[in-house]
Amino acid sequence: MFKRGVYLLFLGLLAVGFWLSADFKTIVAGIAIFLFGMLSLQKGFKFFTGGVLEKILRSVTDNVLKRLLFGITTTTLMQSSSLLSLLVISFISAGLLDLAAGIGIIFGANLGTTTGAWLVAGFGLKVNISSYALPLLTFGVLLQFNKSMSLQGLGHVLIGLGFLFLGIHYMKEGFDAFKDHIDLAQYAMGGKRGLLVFVLLGIAVTVIIQASGATMVLIITALAAQQITYENSLALAIGSNVGTTITAVLGSFSANIKGKRLAGAHVLFNVFTGALAIVLLDQFVWLVDRFCGYAGIDSHDYTLKLASFHTLFNLAGVIVMLPLAGLMAKFLEKVMREKKAAVEQPRFLTPSALQFPDTAVESVQQETLHLYENSSHIILKVIGLHRRDVYSEQDLHEIIGKYKRIGEYDIDEAYNRTVKGLYSAIIEFISQARFTWELKQSGRLHWLREANLKLVEAVKGVKHLQKNLLKSSHSYNHNLIEEYGRIRYQIALVIRELDRIKNSEFADELPLLSLDMLKGTIKDQRRIAIETIENLIREHKISADEGTSLLNDNAYVYDIQANLVSMAQTVFVDYATKSVKAEQALALSDHELLEVINPKPDENYEQN
Repeated sequence: MFKRGVYLLFLGLLAVGFWLSADFKTIVAGIAIFLFGMLSLQKGFKFFTGGVLEKILRSVTDNVLKRLLFGITTTTLMQSSSLLSLLVISFISAGLLDLAAGIGIIFGANLGTTTGAWLVAGFGLKVNISSYALPLLTFGVLLQFNKSMSLQGLGHVLIGLGFLFLGIHYMKEGFDAFKDHIDLAQYAMGGKRGLLVFVLLGIAVTVIIQASGATMVLIITALAAQQITYENSLALAIGSNVGTTITAVLGSFSANIKGKRLAGAHVLFNVFTGALAIVLLDQFVWLVDRFCGYAGIDSHDYTLKLASFHTLFNLAGVIVMLPLAGLMAKFLEKVMREKKAAVEQPRFLTPSALQFPDTAVESVQQETLHLYENSSHIILKVIGLHRRDVYSEQDLHEIIGKYKRIGEYDIDEAYNRTVKGLYSAIIEFISQARFTWELKQSGRLHWLREANLKLVEAVKGVKHLQKNLLKSSHSYNHNLIEEYGRIRYQIALVIRELDRIKNSEFADELPLLSLDMLKGTIKDQRRIAIETIENLIREHKISADEGTSLLNDNAYVYDIQANLVSMAQTVFVDYATKSVKAEQALALSDHELLEVINPKPDENYEQN
């Protein structure tokens, strides 16, 4: 209610300003047009985030210089650090980037955003920029009628540039006309008091319009019209640099703890840079004068001197803070800890990830791995084994022999606490990812949804086994104990092999072929189990009722194994293996699997 009241008050003040001054109306309209241009520009670049921008981002994270250059280049092209900040936050939330890499990109974005001031001061105020706007708008609108998404994206970019130019033109015209009636320069303030007041004013304006680029254009056009002094414009520029962190902060509200840490890094960097500029303002002014002298910039061209100042103090901040990026990341990870909930919460599914196809897919991929860890833990607990033993190199028969007795385990409580909520969150997240089905990411999400369903079915399948497993561990019939030991072995073997495939521990085998061999082993295990049970019934070593239960339980085991392998095909192999296409030619069909030479590990089991 309070926010709504403030919003209505703000609209009312604007209306009064429009009524009192036509020049004020021109300036505010220029700001609005400029902001709309920035939104159009961001929308246009989002057309190229269906994999292209994400792939580039992934390829530049292995080197500090690459991260910095990526931030500079991308922000220079988009003329807004907002989209890049949101993209990096979503990538970090999805686990695609580590915090140190994200910090390096944000440092570069801060430098890249200063290029806008150079364009406005060096070009926008020197020529009739509105004459370039109209052709850009015309071609931009025409491209919207094309079916190609890339051309539509280009159209939005052109429209954005056109409105940016128009916005600059109207702001310049408004301030030029404004000075004939009111001289805002009379409110100039000098000294430390003036510095702090105008820094706070720059922060406030940037927080309100949420675009430091627009704030800088406003400052530059007001300076060009001599409505503010050069000294006060420097303070406003410092304030706009601090205020721009509001975008990252707001974007982090929908991110997980990793995204919030990046927003924290953004705030720390910009506040430090602003403080550095305030403390060393005289030194920066001297440096700007020296730089402009070497660059041939007129000493009275204050707009270009302001652009120089904006770049130099940001550059100084990067030079000081870049070597400390790793320490900053560790500090934020220590201070901003993730809270543990009683019920398992999604770690990677955030609203910010839904804005970009690749990050949405990666978020679901990572959350599926999270669900697999929880599901495999439950499955192993039900069969009385520990993950640390199964994932070790120790012989599985020895492990099962060591844990002959199976303890009570509340699978329903574990399912509700660690599986059900995650599965529901994944399905809800996928349903919200409304990407065009032309995108490969939509197909990927479909298969990931199926993989999660297979995981849940595997957990439900092991629940059916629990009662008979507990009963068998207290039985005196060694044949029955041995058959249920076989069941435990078969489940544990699949989980161990899937862990090896997931972690790419195969040096000489391709994962897809390893999965094929595992499918063949599972089919052979089932055949041998059925034959063995029938022989035990025939020889009266187990009762018919016990044999029937064993046959039903082996059917559950086969379903559990098949569901886990199907999940692994999507999550561990198809997604992670670069050589999948080459492997597909070698992969075996179901018919061919019947002819696979099986090492028959169960024969060894019978011997034990």
